[in-house]
Amino acid sequence: MRVGVLDIGSNTGHLLVVDAHGGAAPLPASSYKQPLRLAEHLDEAGAVTPEGIDALTAFVAESVRVAEDRGCEDMLAFATSAVRDAVNSDAVLAHVERETGVELAVLSGGDEARLTFLAVRRWFGWSAGRLAVFDIGGGSLEIAGGADEAPDVAWSMPIGAARLARTYFVDGTPSEDDVRRIRHEIRVAIARDAGLLLRSGRPDRAVATSKTFRSIARICGAAPSGDGPLVPRSLDGAELRRLLPSLLTRSVAELAALPGVSPSRAHQVVPGALVAEACLDIFDLPALEICPWALREGVILERLDQLSVLG
Repeated sequence: MRVGVLDIGSNTGHLLVVDAHGGAAPLPASSYKQPLRLAEHLDEAGAVTPEGIDALTAFVAESVRVAEDRGCEDMLAFATSAVRDAVNSDAVLAHVERETGVELAVLSGGDEARLTFLAVRRWFGWSAGRLAVFDIGGGSLEIAGGADEAPDVAWSMPIGAARLARTYFVDGTPSEDDVRRIRHEIRVAIARDAGLLLRSGRPDRAVATSKTFRSIARICGAAPSGDGPLVPRSLDGAELRRLLPSLLTRSVAELAALPGVSPSRAHQVVPGALVAEACLDIFDLPALEICPWALREGVILERLDQLSVLG
C-alpha cells in the first residue's frame, strides 16, 4: 500500500510518501517538506501566532493535494512538541481540521520516544542488544532504552534545538558566562531522570536519530547523506568537544556554510551541539551511532503491525 506520513515537527512540516507492506522496509517514494519553524512562531504567552497557524494550514492543505497526486490510499498525520505544548493547541488543531479536513494526532513526548525506539530497533535488529536512543527535535529531546521492541524507559524533555535557540540565542552569540549557564540547565534537565536509563546497565549500542544529530555528526566528519543510508555513521564525542569552542564563536552565516547544515537550521547548530555533548557526557558514551530511521518510520511500522494483526 502507498501511505502518506504527515509529520508536523517543531522545525519542519514533512510529508513522506512510502510504499509499505508487512515484513518489508518502508520504501520512500517521494517527499514534500517546508520549514515551518513552529517552535519559533510562538508569542510571549506560548501560543502559536496567526502567521504560524496560516503557514501550518497552508502546508497541510498542499500536503493533501500532494498525497492525492501520488496515489496515497491512507495518510497518517501527527504533530509533535511545538503544537503539543502551545497554549492554543486545541484551537490550532481545530482550525487545521476545519480548513483542510485533516485531523492531526498530537503525539505525547513518551510516544515520540517509543516510536523512534521502535524504528531504531527495526533498523539495527535484535543483534544490537540493549539500545539507548537519543533524538533531538526542534522542541524536545527524547530518550529511550531497552532490549525489546518496546523500550523499558522512554521520556521527553523540552530542550529541543529550536526551543533553545529561541530562548537563549536570539541576540546572537552568547557570552562565556551565558554558555556556562545554558550548558548547566541542559545537563540538569537530562541528568534529572538519567537513572531511568542507567539503572539497567550500559547499553550495547547507543544511537542518535533525526536531522540535528545527523548535521552535527556530518560537521564532525561523518559521511555525507549522498553516500546513501546504508553507510555507517557516528557522532564522535572527542571530535565534538574539540569543535565546540569554534562553533560557539561562529556567526549564523558561517555555521550555514558547514557541511550538512541547512541555512534554515544554522541558528540551531550550537544549541543542538550542546545537547548532544551533554548526552554523551552524562551517559558516559564515547560516540553515538546515527540511525537513518526515526519517528516517521516508527509511525509507519506501528501502523503496519496493526494492519497485520487486524488481517
